Amino acid sequence: MTPERTIPGYSLLRPLGRGNTSLVYLAAAEDARYVALKIPHEHTLKEKEAAERFGNEVRLTLQFRHPHIVHAYAGTAFGTQAFLALKFYRQGDLTKQLADLPSGQRLPEPTALRILADVASALTYLHHLDAVHQDVKPQNVYVHDGRAALGDMGSAFFMSQGGKVSGSPFYMAPEIYHGESSSGASDVYSLGVMMYELLTGVRPFTGSSYEELMVAHLTRFPRSIAHLNSNVDRRVSRLAELALAKRPHERPSADELRRALLESLGELPQDEIYEECPDTPEVVAVGRKVGRHRPAPAAGPAPLPPPDPAAADKDIDRSSRWKLFRRRK
Repeated sequence: MTPERTIPGYSLLRPLGRGNTSLVYLAAAEDARYVALKIPHEHTLKEKEAAERFGNEVRLTLQFRHPHIVHAYAGTAFGTQAFLALKFYRQGDLTKQLADLPSGQRLPEPTALRILADVASALTYLHHLDAVHQDVKPQNVYVHDGRAALGDMGSAFFMSQGGKVSGSPFYMAPEIYHGESSSGASDVYSLGVMMYELLTGVRPFTGSSYEELMVAHLTRFPRSIAHLNSNVDRRVSRLAELALAKRPHERPSADELRRALLESLGELPQDEIYEECPDTPEVVAVGRKVGRHRPAPAAGPAPLPPPDPAAADKDIDRSSRWKLFRRRK
């Protein structure tokens, strides 16, 4: 996988993955920081819809600031030098970690609950901004030292501005299959699918085609989480199943899920506090405290050992090689 162009200020080291709109490389910036560098394909730049999707991801990822949203260092939304420099997650996305589990096993319950609580926290922040992610799934969740961050803002939009309906079939809410608009409740449904998957080891809805999945999401109800994993906290099980409600207004909020997940971890959840930045429209999560745990101050990037070229193939995101369904809009 060779780059179609280079980006000034960054030295490409090895490939990390390939998406529909871009190539992703491990790169070293001029300040010696290691980043995941997204470079759009040539055909992405030539196709209006694809170029707008990449530009949307750059703009929103640079704007959003939250401990559990993938951090962007720099980017250019449009033009021949378009790129996005993101925090590099050595362990890759959650899909890779799930694929590495022995057959029939699932993540340890505390690990799953922590990852889900972090994603719920990211969605609480986005919904506070009246923004919708639209593509919550393990492939867009990155994990480091047991903590998770939600990435891929290419489909995200502000409700006040509107956006194109999108999603991934395994995680898409019933109203999206109906062609209706996305909302925070649609994100909650996708998170509910993830909760079911991580806590039971199986997806709530399966199918070998888009049509089979659509019928499953619209008409079927999965077995209870308690039946598949009796160790899961009863309130978490109940809210996860409510998150899969067919009607959007019957689902809990992302913040309700966050609080239940933290309580299941033995922590006392508190309100997340947001503060307007004085010179920008973005809102930053600050002073966030969960029980007696307070996030450590942000530190500069720790130096990484030189990448091993021989390990490049092993480290490439496996999820980029296998995609049963293409996103439908």
